[in-house]
Amino acid sequence: MRIDERLAAGDGPVVSFEFSPPRTVEAELSFWAAIEELAALHPAFVSVTCGAGGTTRELTLAVVRRLARERRLEAVPHVTCTGFDLEGLRSVLHDARTGGAGNLLALRGDPPRGVASWTPPPGGLSSSLALIELAADAGFCVLAACYPEPHPDSRGWAADLAHLRAKVEAGARVLVTQLFFDNDDYRRFLERLRAGGVDVPVLPGITPIASIGQIERMTALCGARIPDRLRRELEWRQDDPQAVAELGVAYATAQAAELLADGAPGVHLYTLNRSPATRAIVSALRAQGALAAPLAV
Repeated sequence: MRIDERLAAGDGPVVSFEFSPPRTVEAELSFWAAIEELAALHPAFVSVTCGAGGTTRELTLAVVRRLARERRLEAVPHVTCTGFDLEGLRSVLHDARTGGAGNLLALRGDPPRGVASWTPPPGGLSSSLALIELAADAGFCVLAACYPEPHPDSRGWAADLAHLRAKVEAGARVLVTQLFFDNDDYRRFLERLRAGGVDVPVLPGITPIASIGQIERMTALCGARIPDRLRRELEWRQDDPQAVAELGVAYATAQAAELLADGAPGVHLYTLNRSPATRAIVSALRAQGALAAPLAV
């Protein structure tokens, strides 16, 4: 089912998950074990990332096909401009479609490893806008990324808003945010979008903090801010990894519950290919009534 249609159906807020394709035998075993547990939570969709420089294209699409075929999940491949010329991207879209994907997340992509700044690939597309248009013309429901906080390449809110408006005009039907930890950032961001005429659903991206080192690396890459109060709580627990992980689950649950109470159309959980934290968050949200229990099948 198209994700924009699912969100417009009025069945209440949804939960979705993001995974990365496993690259080793050991990672593959733990990946599919996590999928087995999280599929039982009946997410509206699961997205599968594509490595830097488009390096996991075949693996991403293989995982998407298997998730759809064996787990009956609505699997959404990430497709990037990086690493492909135009014909290569058309081939990716064809393979995604024949593999059962009706939705995809269109991204500019990161530079290849070891390259400091992004440049269009030879014979490829110059931005995510062209990829969004290409995918929409091919019949996909296109999801696009957005940042509630200024991102590393930001030229200011006015330019960011104009770029997001252009994404929607190109064919994006749902926006998914980068991770953030202060819900006021999401609220202000949503107000700017609506005031600027952007009215598509915006799914907030939430990640449970698993360790201090992990979240420091992630926020350094995307420019997300750790609020002072949360940072102090993490520092007080820095010698107790289990306490840090428990705080991560509690904080993500409270953050998601507040967003859903405010009317967010759902929450998109960055799973880091692990099931316990994600399972705990979704179970707590459903117990609180913030998310509806899945329909019996």
